[in-house]
Amino acid sequence: MNTALSWIKAYVPDLDVTAQEYTDAMTLTGTKVEGYECLDKNLDKIVVGQITEIERHPDADKLVVCQVDLGGTSTQIVTGAPNVKVGQKVPVVLDGGRVAGDHDGGRPEGGIRIKKGKLRGVESNGMMCSIEELGSSREMYPEAPEQGIYIFPEDTEVGSDAIEALGLRDVVFEYEITSNRVDCYSVIGIAREAAATFGKTFCEPEIRKTGNGEDIHDFLKVSVENTELCPRYCARMVKNIKLGPSPDWMRRRLAASGIRPINNIVDITNYVMEEYGQPMHAYDYDQIAGQQIVVKCAQDGEVFETLDGQERKLDSQILMINDGEKAVGIAGIMGGENSKITDNVKTMVFEAACFDGTNIRLSAKRVGLRTDASGKFEKGLDPNTAELAINRACQLIEELGAGEVVGGMIDVYPVKREGNRVPFEPEKINRLLGTNIDRADMISYLKSVELEYDAATEEIVVPSWRQDVHRMADVAEEVARFYGYDVIPTALPTGEATAGKLSFKLRVEEVARRIAEFCGFSQSMTYSFESPKVFDRLLIPEDSTLRRVVTISNPLGEDFSIMRTTPLNGMLTSLSTNYNRRNKDVKLYELATIYLPAEDSVSKEYLEQTGLPMLPDERQQFTLGMYGEGDFFTMKGVVEEFLEKIGLNKKPRYNPEAGKSFLHPGRQAEISYGDTVIGYMGEIHPDVADNYKIGERAYVAVLDMPNLIPLATFDHKYEGIAKYPSVTRDISMVMKKEVLAGQIEEIIEQRGGKILESYKLFDVYEGSQITAGYKSVAYSITFRSKDHTLEEKEVASAMQKILNGLQGLGIELRS
Repeated sequence: MNTALSWIKAYVPDLDVTAQEYTDAMTLTGTKVEGYECLDKNLDKIVVGQITEIERHPDADKLVVCQVDLGGTSTQIVTGAPNVKVGQKVPVVLDGGRVAGDHDGGRPEGGIRIKKGKLRGVESNGMMCSIEELGSSREMYPEAPEQGIYIFPEDTEVGSDAIEALGLRDVVFEYEITSNRVDCYSVIGIAREAAATFGKTFCEPEIRKTGNGEDIHDFLKVSVENTELCPRYCARMVKNIKLGPSPDWMRRRLAASGIRPINNIVDITNYVMEEYGQPMHAYDYDQIAGQQIVVKCAQDGEVFETLDGQERKLDSQILMINDGEKAVGIAGIMGGENSKITDNVKTMVFEAACFDGTNIRLSAKRVGLRTDASGKFEKGLDPNTAELAINRACQLIEELGAGEVVGGMIDVYPVKREGNRVPFEPEKINRLLGTNIDRADMISYLKSVELEYDAATEEIVVPSWRQDVHRMADVAEEVARFYGYDVIPTALPTGEATAGKLSFKLRVEEVARRIAEFCGFSQSMTYSFESPKVFDRLLIPEDSTLRRVVTISNPLGEDFSIMRTTPLNGMLTSLSTNYNRRNKDVKLYELATIYLPAEDSVSKEYLEQTGLPMLPDERQQFTLGMYGEGDFFTMKGVVEEFLEKIGLNKKPRYNPEAGKSFLHPGRQAEISYGDTVIGYMGEIHPDVADNYKIGERAYVAVLDMPNLIPLATFDHKYEGIAKYPSVTRDISMVMKKEVLAGQIEEIIEQRGGKILESYKLFDVYEGSQITAGYKSVAYSITFRSKDHTLEEKEVASAMQKILNGLQGLGIELRS
């Protein structure tokens, strides 16, 4: 949103501030000014002069010597401009003045400094300027000649400030308006804020009654079939149109806002759109079939040609403006080629309507067309502004002599929108802000932005155009921004609890980060949006549940069209990037979120019960990935270190039949703790590694945090130093290769009894001394009692129970 300071002053006449003062104060009261541009920067000592005499240059065919009246004094200027004539009033830069252009000799002020001198031997005491040399362009000043100096109107005062006469003695401010302040997407809204900020009087334009003795209802009929998408539609008529240029003041204000002046009719619609924030459109009445307007949705597959000459494919969700036979405009976005205003227009229909913001935004995206009008409509306009805007436009039509306004207005407005009321609670406001502001002062702050106080009900009456004020906190914000954010004292939060801490879930996540980084892993962050092609790269079967995804309704492209169901693509992509940039040893980790859609039956039942779609299951996955130094057992060690630190003291179980297609078939494991599957780990399948262009063995581990967190605990039980000696027994066993170390350890734990203290695998052997298909495994088992010295028979009994259990697995002691 851009506004010129001169336009703001039209509604706040007493406003007298510098550009920087305005920027600072408006930003502090919540209307953030991003920056400003002085239109007269680099322009100095430029006045209106009148050419009184022209002579040919004695020594140059393309130069002339002009005598120029500067209002009491005369000076001589040599110029090569082709359009100079005696009697013309032109901008003249005096000796020592500056015009727009590159920096002059490295001076910090910028512009080009003009000095008197001689041109081909003839003295020249200044320069006459083109519009470009004054820092503007023909786009904003269409009356300026394509080549040559700018010519002022005949009534311009000789000797006056040329920059002031051009309307360039102004400042244009750029604002960052939040989407909830729809009223500030207008000059009037900004002016209202400026008046409240500086304590000045706000003077809204006075709109007088317009129209002749005729009635628009005799000429036009309007019907709205979808009042939800179009809550209000206003129409007025103007006949005997007289197209022509707009007055200077209107063109200057539009140009300062970045809008190119075209003609009086187009300029009025643009002017009112900027002034009131209400987009308007004009139709050629003679092109409206049946002299009726029908607001309804398009048909699926319908094609419509917009004003820009492009054909747009429509669907049944797009609201259209139609006449008796055809569509004439896409509601809130752009009119049609078939009803545009041409130079031959005699009678036109003004439209000022209010459309559903969400529908306009989605429709603009569907047809691939976003305009200034749609940008305003999509934020949700106040229907009550439509009448003010259309009446203001008709008033300007009459004032500018652009046509004859027909009496009356067609207004389809089934349900009038009223402002809301919010309880006024000064004590709560002060507690919320940490202030001690007087009740009367609060009321005065609110009144400055037209939030009136109803003493009878002790409520704040909020006008309909303030769509951001709904509750006490919103009222408190209004009080705070005019009391002054910079003077609100610093205060500590009040409440019963003064000490904060991380939640249990965040504490577990913090341990995950700490362990990963301690083990040499660096944190990575990857996109939750992915491509459906990911599943093929990971060799995931067609019938896998991982292919059931949440699809993005408005994706940036196919590569970001679904929500991920596995964190591996992001991790492997990061490893691939590092590998192809020749990083030799890489370890990465990520606390990645995956999105699993709800089961269809459950989702349907939830929808029937609540009327809302069921959200996907968002699960955080602690993901580790590495290549280079380290192997499967290195990764296993990191996993067990993490599990131990979050209180899972028993060893997890590893099932080699994990069934993960993206992992090496013989080097993968499903990780379980008790009866709960908590994740998986393994070496990346060679084909998957090739797909990601990783040229060496890579390993991953994925732990499911929602399954882990209920098992975790930070309650540690400490035991004293053992008083009695331990007894150690070593056993060496022969078994088939298929027997897992985890199965052996499970039997040791189950049968070791209360005196079992620990066990440790210290040898695994396969070779010529062992039968083919078998392996030798050796464990050291430690026993200890807490209350007495163990006797041999106790240890022997425990060992016998362990050996009996091992025999059930077909294990024999090695002789």
